[in-house]
Amino acid sequence: MTHDELVAYCMAKPGALGDEPWEGDLVAKVGGKIFAFLGGGALGVKCGPTADEAAELRHRYPDHVTVLPYIGRHGWNRVRVDGTIPDDELREIVDESYDAIVAKLPKRLRP
Repeated sequence: MTHDELVAYCMAKPGALGDEPWEGDLVAKVGGKIFAFLGGGALGVKCGPTADEAAELRHRYPDHVTVLPYIGRHGWNRVRVDGTIPDDELREIVDESYDAIVAKLPKRLRP
């Protein structure tokens, strides 16, 4: 999966909108909340409610998944998009991040 295909996949989610809160750093939002960081050729996603739960993906791909700076302690990981992680698994990672964010939205903001 290329980075452009990943961006298209994120933007195809119900209610997803692209935003660029920092110059050159695209994010995907739903209900005004970020569910994917898409800048720099990588993917930043919510992988669990805590850093401990997010660590599972880092253990499976130690050279390709790291703690996302600043918010990693809240369960966010940075995933290198270079073909190492299978496309189906990348889609599943995005789906889980999207679902986690949507679940926390007030019902009036859910798609």
